[in-house]
Amino acid sequence: MTKKALLVVSFGTTYEDTRKKTIEQCEHDLQLAFPDYTFFRAYTSRMVIDRLAKRDGLIIPNPVEALNAIYEAGFEEVLIQSLHIICGDEYHKLSSEIESFSSKFKSIKLGRPLLTTIEDYKKAVHATLDFFPELKQDEALILMGHGTFHPVFPAYCALEYMFHQVNGNVYIGTVEGFPAIEDVLQKLQQTHCKRAYLAPFMLVAGDHAINDMAGDELDSWKNLLEQNNIDPIIHLKGLGESQTIRHLFIEHALDALKA
Repeated sequence: MTKKALLVVSFGTTYEDTRKKTIEQCEHDLQLAFPDYTFFRAYTSRMVIDRLAKRDGLIIPNPVEALNAIYEAGFEEVLIQSLHIICGDEYHKLSSEIESFSSKFKSIKLGRPLLTTIEDYKKAVHATLDFFPELKQDEALILMGHGTFHPVFPAYCALEYMFHQVNGNVYIGTVEGFPAIEDVLQKLQQTHCKRAYLAPFMLVAGDHAINDMAGDELDSWKNLLEQNNIDPIIHLKGLGESQTIRHLFIEHALDALKA
C-alpha cells in the first residue's frame, strides 16, 4: 500500500491562542478531509521556528526539513497545502524548494494559497464580511494585510476592489508595501467615517494584529485612527477562524491532486 503524506505549511505564529484557533484548526480540517494521509506540519518563518524552540521547546521544521523527514520515513506520495494568503515571497520560495524533491517521490503536489482565482477572492470577501455586523454609512472596515514587495503586491488592490463590489466601506491596508495605512486614511478623509472596525486579513491574529494594528504605540493603526477622529473597534480574529476560509484550503488541496 502506498504511503501518503499530507504536509501543511504556514508562516507560523508565536502566539499560542491564535495558533490553536487558526493554524491548528486548518490542519485539523485538512486531516479530516484526507484521512488516508499521514499529517506533517512545517513553518516558513525562521524567526517563528527559532522563538518557539527557545521559548517553548516546541520544535517545528521548515518545509525542507519536513520533506526530508517524510522521504526518510518511506512515503511515496506527498500532498502539500500552503496556508499563505497570496502567491508572494513565502509561497514562491516554498514552490522552489519543492522542485528539488520531485525525483524523490512518486508524486508531490502543492495546493495554491488562499487568493489565486476570482472565485477565491469572492469567497474570501463574503467569509470576511460574515465576521462583522452590517456597516452603517458612517462606519468602515479596515483590514490589515501583511503586504509584500513581491510583484504580486497588486493582489491587495484587487481584493479591495472585490470588497467594493459588495460594500464600498471596506478598505485594505498593508504592513509592508502598498497600500499603506496612510493611503487608507487619505481615502477616509474624503468620507464621513466616525467609526472603523480594525481587523487582520491574515491567517492568524498574531504580532502584527496585536501590536502594529491594535497596540499602544503612537504609530499603531488604532492610534492613527484616533488621531484622525475615528473611533477604532478592534477585532482580533484571524482568517483561519472562518470555516469558509478553511474549506477553501481544502478545495485547493483537492485541486492539486487533480492536476
